[in-house]
Amino acid sequence: MRIISGSHGGRKIHPPTNMPHTRPTTDIAKEGLFNILQNNLDFEELVTLDLFGGTGCISYELASRGCNDLTIIEQDQKMYDFIKKNAADLKFENFKVFKSEVFRFMNQCASSFDFIFAGPPYALGTIDEIPTIIFERKLLNKGGWFVLEHTPRNNYEHYPFFKRSKNYGTTIFSFFVNEEESTE
Repeated sequence: MRIISGSHGGRKIHPPTNMPHTRPTTDIAKEGLFNILQNNLDFEELVTLDLFGGTGCISYELASRGCNDLTIIEQDQKMYDFIKKNAADLKFENFKVFKSEVFRFMNQCASSFDFIFAGPPYALGTIDEIPTIIFERKLLNKGGWFVLEHTPRNNYEHYPFFKRSKNYGTTIFSFFVNEEESTE
């Protein structure tokens, strides 16, 4: 696993060998995802949320590209420790890592974000609830982007705020954009 671009571009990260619940996003899929994001978002201005943090690879990439406010949620103690260690080793001082079950976090979260990424385990039975909760709980700021990583067996084209999907073999990214009017 490597950081593709930015201040830490080319840096290799070596995840633990035994990760029973973690499936890192492949470098090819991650590179494709960040090519899309780079053309649509200003990384330095984003407040981000990485659900199902896993190895932390998405947040390392965001931080390497200039994000200054990153929140990562990871339930597994081993992976939580791994993310904290790498953030320290890479001198990413802007990481807020929380050890929590993702659905509990989303339902209790009082903050909102400009970019949310969710890379849940592909076998997660409640994956289809994630976009619904994000928009019902108003976790995504107006104009914000939410990306859900999933397999071809899931389809979100008829969900509110869905914009498009991009396929990288068995990895699909569905993109949602919050174009709802602000209630302020």
